[in-house]
Amino acid sequence: MANGLNAGKKLMKSRKTYRWSDRDYKRRVLNLKKKSDPLEGAPQAKGIVIEKVGIEAKQPNSGIRKCVKIQLIKNGRQLSAFAPGDGAINYIDEHDEVVVEGIGGRMGRSKGDIPGVRYKVIKVNGISLHELVKGRKEKTVR
Repeated sequence: MANGLNAGKKLMKSRKTYRWSDRDYKRRVLNLKKKSDPLEGAPQAKGIVIEKVGIEAKQPNSGIRKCVKIQLIKNGRQLSAFAPGDGAINYIDEHDEVVVEGIGGRMGRSKGDIPGVRYKVIKVNGISLHELVKGRKEKTVR
């Protein structure tokens, strides 16, 4: 390491070089989070339901969490989204248009005992899934 009165340039250059070994710095500067995010930085996205899937809960819990596999309209990427609510999966059919958002896990990761699921369904064909489950609204026939 350089030291002395005229070592400023050398110190700055070496600091710039070693910053690239910091994972968080590299992700921030190269915008890797936005590039790898299927929603591309947006809070919500529309998609088409491909199939309904049941995902087994992680230990020590047991049960099958009802999820749907969807394909996003904006970029064609596929992801799985959780259908929250008791019997909510019954209101979602294949080829329905759904709106998804983040499930609320830490730093955009999965939440709770559902492995690999980072998103949840909030609307089905423009109607709130919560309203459908509560029985306040009925699903429109397209």
